[in-house]
Amino acid sequence: MGNSSNQPLWKLLSVLYKPHPWHGISPGEHIPERINCFVEVVPSDTVKYEIDKVSGYLKVDRPQRYSNICPALYGFLPQSYCGDSVAEYSMQKTGRDLCGDGDPLDVCVLTDRPIQHGNLIVECIPIGGFRMLDQGEVDDKIIAVLKEDATYGTWTDISEAPEVVLDRMRHYFLTYKLPPGALTSNCEITHTYGAADAHEVIRRSFADYQERFGNLEELLTSALSVMR
Repeated sequence: MGNSSNQPLWKLLSVLYKPHPWHGISPGEHIPERINCFVEVVPSDTVKYEIDKVSGYLKVDRPQRYSNICPALYGFLPQSYCGDSVAEYSMQKTGRDLCGDGDPLDVCVLTDRPIQHGNLIVECIPIGGFRMLDQGEVDDKIIAVLKEDATYGTWTDISEAPEVVLDRMRHYFLTYKLPPGALTSNCEITHTYGAADAHEVIRRSFADYQERFGNLEELLTSALSVMR
């Protein structure tokens, strides 16, 4: 099965097969200034969806708690991973001993458009993020705006976002994992940071991905050679 077009193997396979949202979709051509986000959850969802890491299909993670509805498009950055490098950066900023959560980097996308379903890709501009910890694991939330959005599209840094918008997002992430009857959360937001820090977290998440999954194409090529 020769690669006569000299394209990366993933691009050739995506012509015939649906690419895996985490491993097979491009993170964007202008990262970290502009990125792609694979959207799992939209504000109208009453359950939280997330991808199944093996199959790449969306699955129900859990019902949203009572009236706790996600205030923005919510998903992740393809080909990213929260590992040692992302954790190291958070440790520098917090002075705590931490580890990455082992998931792709989460992204929230602000838009004034009523997008009704997830399982889609949007191009967006990172403007900042929340330095979030979940039971001692680094779980940063990058905050972005939809490219060319009529209301939010001109923002370039989180300092331009009204505090009420950020408060609503903080409340969601500090309460979205609370079980019924619980009064305290295992989640903590230590800092709200701007675009420069968001870009650094994104770069580190790509380095962690390469460290963890960088040989995926090599492994696949080897497996296909054996099958020939």
